[in-house]
Amino acid sequence: MHSLSRRLLISVSVPIALFCGVVMLVLDTGFRAVAQRSLQEELDRQMVALIAAVEPQPDGGYAPAPQSLQPSLETPGSGVYAQIRSAGHQWRSPSTAGLSSDFGPLLSGGERSLSYATFGDDRVAIESRSIQFEGEPAEARSLTFSVATSLGPYQQELWRFRRELGSWFLALMMLLLVTLAALLHWVLGPVRRMEREIHEVEEGQRERLGGSYPRELAGVARNLNALLIGERKRVARYRDTLGNLAHSLKTPLAVMRAEGANATVSSEIDRMSGIIEHQLKRAAASGGALLGQAPVEVSQVAAELRATLLRVYAGKDLAIELAGIPGAQFIGDRGDLTELLGNLLDNACKWCRTRVRFSASSDDGAQPREKLSLVVEDDGPGISADDRARVLQRGVRADEKVPGHGLGLAMVHDTVDLYGGSLAIDGSPLGGARFTVRLPGR
Repeated sequence: MHSLSRRLLISVSVPIALFCGVVMLVLDTGFRAVAQRSLQEELDRQMVALIAAVEPQPDGGYAPAPQSLQPSLETPGSGVYAQIRSAGHQWRSPSTAGLSSDFGPLLSGGERSLSYATFGDDRVAIESRSIQFEGEPAEARSLTFSVATSLGPYQQELWRFRRELGSWFLALMMLLLVTLAALLHWVLGPVRRMEREIHEVEEGQRERLGGSYPRELAGVARNLNALLIGERKRVARYRDTLGNLAHSLKTPLAVMRAEGANATVSSEIDRMSGIIEHQLKRAAASGGALLGQAPVEVSQVAAELRATLLRVYAGKDLAIELAGIPGAQFIGDRGDLTELLGNLLDNACKWCRTRVRFSASSDDGAQPREKLSLVVEDDGPGISADDRARVLQRGVRADEKVPGHGLGLAMVHDTVDLYGGSLAIDGSPLGGARFTVRLPGR
């Protein structure tokens, strides 16, 4: 199931991640602009130094004066390179020795350019500028000064900045998410408490929800408590009314039975009595586990029914075994459990030869309304596969020769259905039928 905390955390973390991404992109763009300006300023500084150091040479060309070059221009592969060109002359800094370097075309008329190239394995930025010296022939006055600097240090600085930026923002985002998760855990504490108390009410561990809820949940808790109290009162009043109705019907039916002139009338009166009993018990069933009702010990109910049935079937060589039931509890009405087990055990005693076995167990991994498993089996003739669904219908008996109204198993089926459980009929290792009922419990 979806978690409200997880949904809130995800819905907030996505905008935070997007915001952090946008901020990182803005900062990265700003840093690259600053690095670009720094690179441009470095190239301009190198260009001014190169122009200031240039002197005419005897061969008609131009070159920097001796001892005026920067150490980086004299060191091969240093990452800083320079070139001075005219129509018939060219000078390159010693740092270009052994490199395949192309500073670009000659410029004229005071042109300036910024380009990028690869010197060997080094990616460089090149600034070129056209300079004309006065007092010289026109063809010798136009010189193209070019300086180049390696982009490696700038790229390394950029990637270092990106790594640090990403690490800081990742740490900040994780800190924000952890803080947010802690806040959500604190804010949703009353909701988890209400969920826990509702579960305890369903399990029969408490009768109502507690108090001291925040204003937003206080109304919900108050209304739920009112609903629980009203439900208990309604069920009690409903059962009292049905009990009064049953009592008022017994006397007229008894009179009719006493005045009945023949067996047919008596049979129909018995049939009417059975139908009324069935419908009253069905209506009186709780319709599921009553919220806030204390759980019922299955072993106590089973032991009481065993003692009663042994007296009822005293004339039959009968053994009723109770196995595996310590600690098993039914969450619901004790009367419903007594009626359900009584019908199942009575049916087994009626059809068995000598043995009836009852067992109960709890399955924590099952659905909430099927955690308690009740199994009743006997060593009788069993129920054929074709009759297993039919015997659960009202008024139907597997063998019409056996006395009864055919209501017991129908009432069991109705009660199981009202509690949201399940009922299965199959063969027993004892040789007869096995009824497996799953109900709310623990």
